[in-house]
Amino acid sequence: MRQRRSRQRLMAEINVVPYIDVMLVLLIIFMITAPLITQGVKIDLPQAPSEVIPSSQQEPVIVTVDAAGEVYIDFGDKPKAGIEEEVLVTRVAALLKYRPDIQILVKGDRDVAYGRVVAVMALLQGAGVDNVGLITEPPER
Repeated sequence: MRQRRSRQRLMAEINVVPYIDVMLVLLIIFMITAPLITQGVKIDLPQAPSEVIPSSQQEPVIVTVDAAGEVYIDFGDKPKAGIEEEVLVTRVAALLKYRPDIQILVKGDRDVAYGRVVAVMALLQGAGVDNVGLITEPPER
């Protein structure tokens, strides 16, 4: 009788070791793939106190101006390749035609001339963008 009860207790317990193994493998997979998913152009953002832009359902389109004045857009087939000004205007205008409520944000390197960032913002305005957000880094304490 005692053996039967102890055997029933053992069968009633769930072995969680395989579940822990699976979770650890999934954690390692996510840790390896997360940095690979992030795309962008390396720039040094200017530091300025600013407020967080309210998030929307759609991911914003980011137009980047690097230190050399080269322009990139994270929308399209080659987000890490530079883009010509005419192509930028055409691509943004087409995007706004299909998704008029999309946010357009500009990331300008801290070493790029202010006039170059303003010129890119003027191009975006010519493409039909009404509101442009600027991306900065919070100041170091």
